[in-house]
Amino acid sequence: MIFTHQTMQEILPLLQNRLKTDSSVSFEVLNPDLGEGYAGNLITIEDKSYIYRGYKAWTDLAELLMCKMFTPKESRYPLVTLCFQKLETQSSFHLNTQGSKEEKYGTESHFFQINKMEEPAFLYYYNQALTNVNIEERTRILNLGINRGDEFEVIKNRLDTNEYQNMEFVGIDHSKTAIAYAETLFQENNVRFYTKDINHLDTLNLGKFDLLISIGTLQSPSINFKPFFMSLVQNYLEKNGAIILGFPNSRWVGEEMIYGAKAPNYAMSEMSLLYNDVMFCKKYLQQHKYRVTLTGKQYVFLTATKIL
Repeated sequence: MIFTHQTMQEILPLLQNRLKTDSSVSFEVLNPDLGEGYAGNLITIEDKSYIYRGYKAWTDLAELLMCKMFTPKESRYPLVTLCFQKLETQSSFHLNTQGSKEEKYGTESHFFQINKMEEPAFLYYYNQALTNVNIEERTRILNLGINRGDEFEVIKNRLDTNEYQNMEFVGIDHSKTAIAYAETLFQENNVRFYTKDINHLDTLNLGKFDLLISIGTLQSPSINFKPFFMSLVQNYLEKNGAIILGFPNSRWVGEEMIYGAKAPNYAMSEMSLLYNDVMFCKKYLQQHKYRVTLTGKQYVFLTATKIL
């Protein structure tokens, strides 16, 4: 297939139909390096018209079609060949029902292979959240759903040695193997880990913290989200404490982070539950005199700091 002057309204259904039967599709388009401006600009090269689109448009299209886009290959001037390959939709930790629920996120799980900090859209906004809560001024940090400790590692790498050593870090997860792995990475005396279902935090006698972090954990089916969140703020957050919550607005399919929250009983991305939880937290915290910001893309980051 060659797309020169065809609009995206023509291209999209053509590719959708082809991918119903084929596992991949290749097509030729104008080399994005030869054009500029907004997608849709009409460009004339050697008396022939082409519609310009940048690589961002094509990678977005691949994601929407549940495909991976391979490295473009030069074709006859002024075209390049793009290849979309369908992602393996059954290759996802979301579908894993084997083993104990505690080890769904353990070291032998599909989930454990994911390194969110290598996804720019996650790392950038997580770092922004740490800046928003003035991480350098925090002294006692609790992370619920710590898994292998990625969020603590980013904090450690941001701080100088004295700042890091003067903080106390507590991480909790219900996976024994994930906690055991995290303990091998953080052997300092100021870092402690507990294997515990966070529904039973009260059995640990942890005290209060000036920063609470939880990324994608509070929305777990076993947690009664709204009362648990309110209890967390009331019982575990210092008077002038801060919060970072990460709400997944994505799902992992075929080793790719695909944008858009997936709700039960919907074939498409449907974000009502996500927005409901985010806005509940925002309104609750604002009522308790917190300044709240919402940022992010594939993960929505809520950060809250006390208004002094």
